Amino acid sequence: MLNNIGLPGLLLIAVVVLVLFGRGKISSLMGEVGKGITSFKKGISEGQDEVAAASKEDGEDKTDTKG
Repeated sequence: MLNNIGLPGLLLIAVVVLVLFGRGKISSLMGEVGKGITSFKKGISEGQDEVAAASKEDGEDKTDTKG
C-alpha cells in the first residue's frame, strides 16, 4: 500500500502537515532534529576518540611490561 504513494502523494502529505502545524512549528521542529543529529555525531566522534585512546594505552602497557 505504501509503495504506491509517489511524488503527488508525498506533496499532498507535506501540504497537509504544513497547514495543520504551521511554518513556525515545523521550522522549530526541524531545528531540534538538526541539534539532535549534531549531538549524535559529536557523541559518536567522542566515542571513537575514547576507543582510540584506550587502544593506544593498551599498546603502551604491553610494551612497558616487556621491559
